[in-house]
This record gives sequence, structure tokens and C-alpha cells, in this order.
Amino acid sequence: MRLKLTLVLWTFACAAACRAAVPLYDVEIVHTYPHDRAAFTEGLFYLNGFLYESTGLEQHSSIRKVRIDTGAVVQKLDIPAQYFGEGIVNWEDHLISLTWKSHLGFVFDLASFKLQREFHYEGEGWALTQDGKQLIMSDGSSELRFLNPQTLKETNRIQVTLDGKPLQNVNELEWVKGEIYANVWQTDWIIRIDPRNGHVVGLIDLAGILSPSDRVEGPDGVLNGIAYDAKHDRLFVTGKNWPKLLEIRVRKKGEAGHHPAAGHP
Repeated sequence: MRLKLTLVLWTFACAAACRAAVPLYDVEIVHTYPHDRAAFTEGLFYLNGFLYESTGLEQHSSIRKVRIDTGAVVQKLDIPAQYFGEGIVNWEDHLISLTWKSHLGFVFDLASFKLQREFHYEGEGWALTQDGKQLIMSDGSSELRFLNPQTLKETNRIQVTLDGKPLQNVNELEWVKGEIYANVWQTDWIIRIDPRNGHVVGLIDLAGILSPSDRVEGPDGVLNGIAYDAKHDRLFVTGKNWPKLLEIRVRKKGEAGHHPAAGHP
């Protein structure tokens, strides 16, 4: 695991240092909101003024509807204790969720969180998003799967590549302005992926966005959670056991603006 993480970090470090063809971005913090520090965030999306969040770990996994301004949980469903909850996404009046290693997903009623059915898939379940036509799923590898939103069967895959090389550990996903944004597990980077071919077309550096005192020590308290409010063009990020949800603005490296670690009350 340590070797894999070292290789991932080296790949990004090389891309940044060499000023590769992939554009580099950083962020400024637009606003800071509270976030439940007990939430081991695995999935996040925005819908109609609320955040929907899934949390992981066996015996602690849940799906929540959350007020952005206060962080208050207004609706919550506990996932059965034997499952490790992972990514979630909405489709029409459904909420679809994954589990990590159980090869099992759930379809809930979006309004009531009542279970409607289960479905199965091969491999691990990490994250979900959707582009308005199909669902997009990550499994921790360099591949993204596309699923029929009605049958939840896989229709095709793309391989995520950075400078022509497969990029592993693609995690939490969000559809943003025709691109797939993804966390890379255990790094402070978000990648921008062209959904047509899997090429990484941008690297967003979020190093320093959360102070060391706010982070949980160890490998788990990492950046993990992206949500986009398309109507108001707002992008939100958080992480596992982070005490803050951050609204951010992405900018090209070197552009004037607030320091990435400088929040607003």
C-alpha cells in the first residue's frame, strides 16, 4: 500500500514539476461550512438545496440528507452493519448506492430512503456520478464504468490516463460542465477527466486547503467528496472526518486571488 501511494504521489509531482501538457490548477475558498467530523465521507452530491452524503466503515455506514449552511442531518438511513457504504448518486426519483467489497448495490426511493431493490456488480464499488444519460462508476482502478441507469448493467468502460499512463485509485466522482471530476485516493488532487477517452485534462491542487490541526492523523482523513451545484455554479469539497465543507473556485496556477488555505466565515 505504501509503495502504491508513493507511486501515485510521484506521478503527480512529476507532472507538476515538468509542467506537462496537462494544465495545473489550484483553488480559492469561497465559503466554509460545518461538516460532521464523525462522517467518514465516501460519496457526495448536491440536489435541490441539500447535500446527500454517504459514509463508510462497517457498522457505521449511512446515507444522509444534509443542510449545507449548518451541516445538520435532516434525514438519515443506516446501512446494514455488515456493509461498508461507498458512492451514491441520484437518478430520477431514485438514490443509488454502492458497497465496497460486497459486490452489492442498493436502490432507494430518493424522498423516503426506502429500499426498492438490490443489484450486483463485479469487483469493488468506490464512487458514482451521472451525466444525465448514464451512471459513471469507479472501482479503485484506472477504469471508469458506464452503467445503464435503468438496468444498472455495465455498458462500457474507459481507462483514465495521465500523460498516456494509466492512473490508479480514481475515487469519488462528480460530473462538472461536461467533465468528470475525481478525487485520487490518499492525495490532495482532483483530476479533470475527458469522458470521451479517459484522458486527464486538468490537475487541481488542493494541498493546504485544510489545516493540519483539522485533519485526522493517519492515512484515512483524506480529501474525499465532490459536489456540484450546476444552477448556481458552486463546487463543494470535503474529506473523511473533516470538520469543514468548503465551497471552492478553481483557477489556473498563478492567477491572483485568495490563498487556497484562506477561508471565509
